[in-house]
Amino acid sequence: MKEITKSTLLDSLKDPTSRQKAFTSLVSLYKSRVYGVVRKMVIDHDDADDVVQEVFIKLWKEIDRYRGDSELFTWIYRIASNEALQFLRKKKRRMLFSGDYREVLAQHLDNAVGMDGDEIQLKLQKAILTLPDKQRLIFNFKYYEELKYEEIAAITGTSVGGLKASYHHAVKKIENYLVK
Repeated sequence: MKEITKSTLLDSLKDPTSRQKAFTSLVSLYKSRVYGVVRKMVIDHDDADDVVQEVFIKLWKEIDRYRGDSELFTWIYRIASNEALQFLRKKKRRMLFSGDYREVLAQHLDNAVGMDGDEIQLKLQKAILTLPDKQRLIFNFKYYEELKYEEIAAITGTSVGGLKASYHHAVKKIENYLVK
């Protein structure tokens, strides 16, 4: 299969005759990256699959609204991060009376398939879970996805200065957790 450029992909997505095939290419290009971002937030594999499916449904419905003001991956990550945060808010509301949802996420970490790692990696993941959701998202984008602050700002709609401060505070909280 020949390499498809992003501009060709966008043109094909706008054309009703090639939209389905182009969308299949878009899913192939971004599914694993979107899954990785979502999985780090929701932890559970089945929940991540559900959220990723919602992300691509939303992309399909709203692809005509993409104006090209930002990179395509930025727009996709924005939708993915919003869907993951919305999922976590719903989960938090459902668990309001039955316990701390972060404890449930930590239990999923202990039992997670695909979250292999040694004891240190597991402790790091549990430390990251102690962060507020948005701060955890920012930390994951910077630390795991190695995105620049400007890219994260475009995804989250947050100022670069605010992101730097949030990331710094996240690192300090994680360091404090790890030295316990």
